Amino acid sequence: MDPTSSSSSSSLRWRILRQALIHRSDSRSQAEIKRISRKATQGFNLIPCQVVDSSSEDSREASLCYSIPIAASPKLYLTQRVDNCSDLNDFEISNRHNIDNTGLVCQWPSEEVLAYFCMSQPDRFRGKRVIELGSGYGLAGLVIAAATEASQVVISDGNPQVVNYIKRNIESNSMAFSNNTSVKAMELHWNQHELSELTNTFDIIVASDCTFFKEFHKDLASIIKVLLKANEPSEALFFSPKRGDSLDKFLKEIEDVGLHYVLTEKYDDQVWKRHETLVKGDDESWPSYDKNHCYPLLIQITNYHR
Repeated sequence: MDPTSSSSSSSLRWRILRQALIHRSDSRSQAEIKRISRKATQGFNLIPCQVVDSSSEDSREASLCYSIPIAASPKLYLTQRVDNCSDLNDFEISNRHNIDNTGLVCQWPSEEVLAYFCMSQPDRFRGKRVIELGSGYGLAGLVIAAATEASQVVISDGNPQVVNYIKRNIESNSMAFSNNTSVKAMELHWNQHELSELTNTFDIIVASDCTFFKEFHKDLASIIKVLLKANEPSEALFFSPKRGDSLDKFLKEIEDVGLHYVLTEKYDDQVWKRHETLVKGDDESWPSYDKNHCYPLLIQITNYHR
């Protein structure tokens, strides 16, 4: 199958499902379509994680403990959705705000890679103002806040339900953050026009798996340019699989707004070792692993040529 058509078909299926569920609510009871099964995702297993509490009053949620693999680092506790449930309301909110629902689905593998990469390079973030885009439950942003001594970490998403989870996770982990690190959640849409307080204020933007939906590429490229500091060194660090021509099209938008990028395949020895093991099929934990769709490349985006 052509990977380009596969990527566009997946995007189309997601939109059709969202619309179909909404329309079906007129003719079927809420109870019949309240819960929709969805596929749980595998990961690179770079940051040890275990469920510590699934007895929440909300049966859709569980509390997970992430153990940062650095000596004397604190554990992080994230509340997130159980992988096999969803509500019709999730899709109605996505439709209302013209956003995707992926941040609620699970902790995506590229997010774990982003978190691990940032954790491994504390000097890169020390004293910096950082914003994470499309954060989902906020693992990477929380790791940056706990392990790098960044001056500020803004953890953002366009889905108001996801932002509520981010706020809860920030509150739950406030004692784990560096003393001089300010951490906050933000609902941020990439097509927002009123961003005067955020314009050219961030040293580093981080994001993972945000290039899948091609219809958001132009707005994403534009907001990167708006958020990055313009008159001093700044960078955006994106982790994303190629997924057919989706990444290439995003990089074209990056060039069109006057930004520059460097694409790196092998950026961390441990991540690369794990990738090679999965490609060879030596690890049965991810039998459907495919380099084009699963392995995140590092895209370093700047206002200047390196």
